[in-house]
Amino acid sequence: MAEHAKKAQEPRKTEDRFSEEEMGLKLQELAGEGEYVVGGETIIEYEVIGAVAATAAGEVNGISTVGSSSIRRRMSETFGSAQKRARGATVEVGKREAIVDLDVKIIYGFSIPQLIVDVRKKVCARLLDMFGLITKEINVNIVGIDFPDRMPGKVE
Repeated sequence: MAEHAKKAQEPRKTEDRFSEEEMGLKLQELAGEGEYVVGGETIIEYEVIGAVAATAAGEVNGISTVGSSSIRRRMSETFGSAQKRARGATVEVGKREAIVDLDVKIIYGFSIPQLIVDVRKKVCARLLDMFGLITKEINVNIVGIDFPDRMPGKVE
């Protein structure tokens, strides 16, 4: 442990540090009109992609909610025995492609075939725009229907 403290107090060698000339060149390179490209890998968790897909689907007029809520799941997520997931969306993701499964509740009176087309367009466009993912499939599972006269927040 004494060796570790001694090493921490030793000044760094000049080879380990950037010289002022090197720093000046880097600053000029960054400030210049040329592009400065830094490589690396970006990892986006499945839950993030699922949350974006679920949000996009929920923005479609005629979709009541995305996902089915369960009291048991909410309690287990709250108390830490279950991992939080993007509600209503399950995704399989490759490097450039995705398959999305959505659970949605619809509002009574809307055309189901048209809703499905609208959901697929919206989710596909959002995943392409945000993540650069090409959506190969969007499977929509209708898990319920809400009636407008029974929906909360409606004033008569």
